[in-house]
Amino acid sequence: MARLIIAEDETHMLRLLEMTLRKHGHTWTVCRNGREAVECARDKAADCIIMDVMMPEMDGLTALAELKKMEHVRDIPVIMLTARGQFIDREQAQSSGAAVFLTKPYSPTELLNHIQRLTTPAS
Repeated sequence: MARLIIAEDETHMLRLLEMTLRKHGHTWTVCRNGREAVECARDKAADCIIMDVMMPEMDGLTALAELKKMEHVRDIPVIMLTARGQFIDREQAQSSGAAVFLTKPYSPTELLNHIQRLTTPAS
């Protein structure tokens, strides 16, 4: 199963994510803001990052840009999971290097399918 970093500041959303991921055997580290997510990605091995956009200290888009500058983590796929669903938000996330952009409320099945696709080595 996948090793994940979850960057989410809302406790309720974090609990929903954890319930979904636990059922499928994934492991994760929780970060409460973008700055923590960047530090965590630098220090821990991860297969995928799930990142909220609106967070304190450093937002998810800024954190994504920082991650893409770091050679040893730039290829870790990032799933942006956010309440901001405007076209401009999606465009900004994709142009910054997000692999997937999902809006809240999200489909757990869709999230799990993206994690599977992004973390399974190509054969």
